[in-house]
Amino acid sequence: MLVSAKEMLTKAHAGHYAVGQFNINNLEWTKAILLTAQEQKSPVILGVSEGAGKYMCGYKTVANMVKAMIDELGITVPVALHLDHGSYEGAKKCIEAGFSSIMFDGSHYSIEENIAKTKELVAECDSLGLSLEAEVGSIGGEEDGVVGAGEVADPNECKMIADLGVTMLAAGIGNIHGKYPENWAGLSFDTLAKIQELTGDMPLVLHGGTGIPADMIKKAISLGVSKINVNTECQLAFAAATREYIEAGKDQSGKGFDPRKLLAPGFEAIKATVKEKMELFGSIGKA
Repeated sequence: MLVSAKEMLTKAHAGHYAVGQFNINNLEWTKAILLTAQEQKSPVILGVSEGAGKYMCGYKTVANMVKAMIDELGITVPVALHLDHGSYEGAKKCIEAGFSSIMFDGSHYSIEENIAKTKELVAECDSLGLSLEAEVGSIGGEEDGVVGAGEVADPNECKMIADLGVTMLAAGIGNIHGKYPENWAGLSFDTLAKIQELTGDMPLVLHGGTGIPADMIKKAISLGVSKINVNTECQLAFAAATREYIEAGKDQSGKGFDPRKLLAPGFEAIKATVKEKMELFGSIGKA
């Protein structure tokens, strides 16, 4: 059964740890993350970008796959299925498809329009018991065609959005999606502290968790970050393990070409990466 992310993030915020949002791209990805969460007794959030939703044949297909998998694998830890960087239309579709958590990214709208649309979605999500993430100030890097340059959000705008009753807030604090460039200036902890000061005990979300040094992650968690998004790192680990298998010629011996064998090293690499992140975030044993 899917749950909203509200309770797991409220607990994480109070307990000074973070829950990982791991983006899913296919069946192997989903299975690897769910099994790792169960083995580590950790709550988990499965993220689905609009691009990945399309790739996996629509949100309904994704929701049905995840629900059936939780059932078949006997997963008992809390699992939220979350739309990542959703458009207004995408948010509506995911609510209809049975997602338990929604992100509406209105950061590219004016603050007035972001407020109006967020307000409407808060009411809808509340009535259905879903959690809602909002965003203020775009996050750097590229996410489904939306490009930001490691921007820093305005703490006062963050308060305006937080006051609408969202469950969690993603605010740009110099973080970037994808690989971090050599000249990256690091996270702005002053901004983070200011945002948390103005938003009270609102769980904050750190996007672009790949490549941020461990000490910065820990400091961000101590300042109120309760949800950290990881995608690129799992993709890189999967790709590296698959490359190694093929370069070693294993796909050409025996039945090594069977997709179940071919994708197994990548599957294990995702599991190892997720476990490592759960250790860093402090969510192990918190289910």
